[in-house]
Amino acid sequence: MKMVNNISKYWWALAAVMLICFNACQKDFPKNVESDDEVVLQSIKIVNAGENGNTVVEGVIDENKKTVSFPRLDTLTDFSNIKFEAVMSGGATLDQASYSFDFGAGEASKTNAVKVVNHARFREYLVTLRLDIPVFGADFGKPVIYDYTNNELGNPVYPSFVSLNTRGTGFDGQHVLIVTRAAGGSHLLKVSDLKQNKIEPIPLNLTGVSGGTYTVNVGAQVNGHSYIANLSGGQASPFKIYHWTDPAAAPDVIANLNIATIPGAGVRHGDNMSVNLDENGNGFMYFGDNAVSKILRLKVTNYTSISDPTVLTNASGSSYVMSFNRVGKTADYIYTGYDAPIRVASESAGITYALSNTAVPIRGSDARVISFNGERYLIMTTAARSGSDAVVLYVYDITRGSSTVEALTLFNERADKSPVYQYALLGPANSSPGTQTGWFITKGEDGKDEKLTLYTASADAGFVLIDFPKKQQTD
Repeated sequence: MKMVNNISKYWWALAAVMLICFNACQKDFPKNVESDDEVVLQSIKIVNAGENGNTVVEGVIDENKKTVSFPRLDTLTDFSNIKFEAVMSGGATLDQASYSFDFGAGEASKTNAVKVVNHARFREYLVTLRLDIPVFGADFGKPVIYDYTNNELGNPVYPSFVSLNTRGTGFDGQHVLIVTRAAGGSHLLKVSDLKQNKIEPIPLNLTGVSGGTYTVNVGAQVNGHSYIANLSGGQASPFKIYHWTDPAAAPDVIANLNIATIPGAGVRHGDNMSVNLDENGNGFMYFGDNAVSKILRLKVTNYTSISDPTVLTNASGSSYVMSFNRVGKTADYIYTGYDAPIRVASESAGITYALSNTAVPIRGSDARVISFNGERYLIMTTAARSGSDAVVLYVYDITRGSSTVEALTLFNERADKSPVYQYALLGPANSSPGTQTGWFITKGEDGKDEKLTLYTASADAGFVLIDFPKKQQTD
């Protein structure tokens, strides 16, 4: 009985304490005060945008999210003194006469809170301003692909890419050159036809094309000029280079060399061919020998005059399908092969820089550095030398840097070296993985870059053309 009384006293005491707390807590809650002072932002505009501070820009209000957005603003706007003109609930005002939007280095947008105030009440809106910064480069998220490779997503592989019959190709934006020992012989294909999935070969007149281990093996297509070289075999075997501007006419034989008369030139030329000519047809052709010991450089004048055969030392790992491609109008050349890193060299093959062996896939071949719409890219396609190798076109952004060497140095130092685009040709691996790349830029009426077309091909894998539009702001 005593225990029951004690319990009763305890519960009465607890109830009293709870009642006191309840009454005390009730006093802490604010009571709703009815008011006609609304704080709704109905419309808003910036009245001092632009370099001269006299551009008016309308904002878009999302009342549910309490946000305001504006079209992109001229970077010369005085962002330290943004002035708004707004329509609000009766009696409401903005909390400040002007606002400062302080953009940090590299920032393209800035968000500040702006208050609509009406006596004791206020509402905040998050206002975002964005800079009208030009966009550069190609939009690699919007490829248009014209595929004639083993990739099942495209057309069937181009018929001549079988049994290693086609080891050399070329591309100049208007035509694809197919250098082949397959039936029908070497020919051109119009790019405009290929983009309509039409295959209408334009045969090259092969009158007088003879000699060598193979009469045709590699080639290049430059500004409407077609070049094909044979495979010379031994030193006594003639090394010939043919030239066409009219595919129906017999070619000019612009070189017929006895390699034995060129001291130290090496043995067997025509497994590779790198042609670097300017708009006037002046420059150099480079041919690495099969033993990967020497490079034969030939001077070219006006597209057809060959002179000054010069022997250069080949670098280790270049492979017998090496490449040597000039970077724009600079003195730099990109020099590599399927067992070598990407290297920068002079016209005499003096190496000035090399990427690490692991920066990009070591099988990368026919590497090039190109510029488009204010950005710079490294492109290459891996050669399938062994069963574990893939044939893939890779594109890397190497825009940063004032020169080729600096750009590749900065790229080499990056932790993330992921490509901005890649496309698989799906092999197969083979003993003679002749691999080519190419590019073309379509200009607009204003002379500015509009479209980037990339090209690549590899023996027994086929070829592909890929168009990329220039980047554009989406709002």
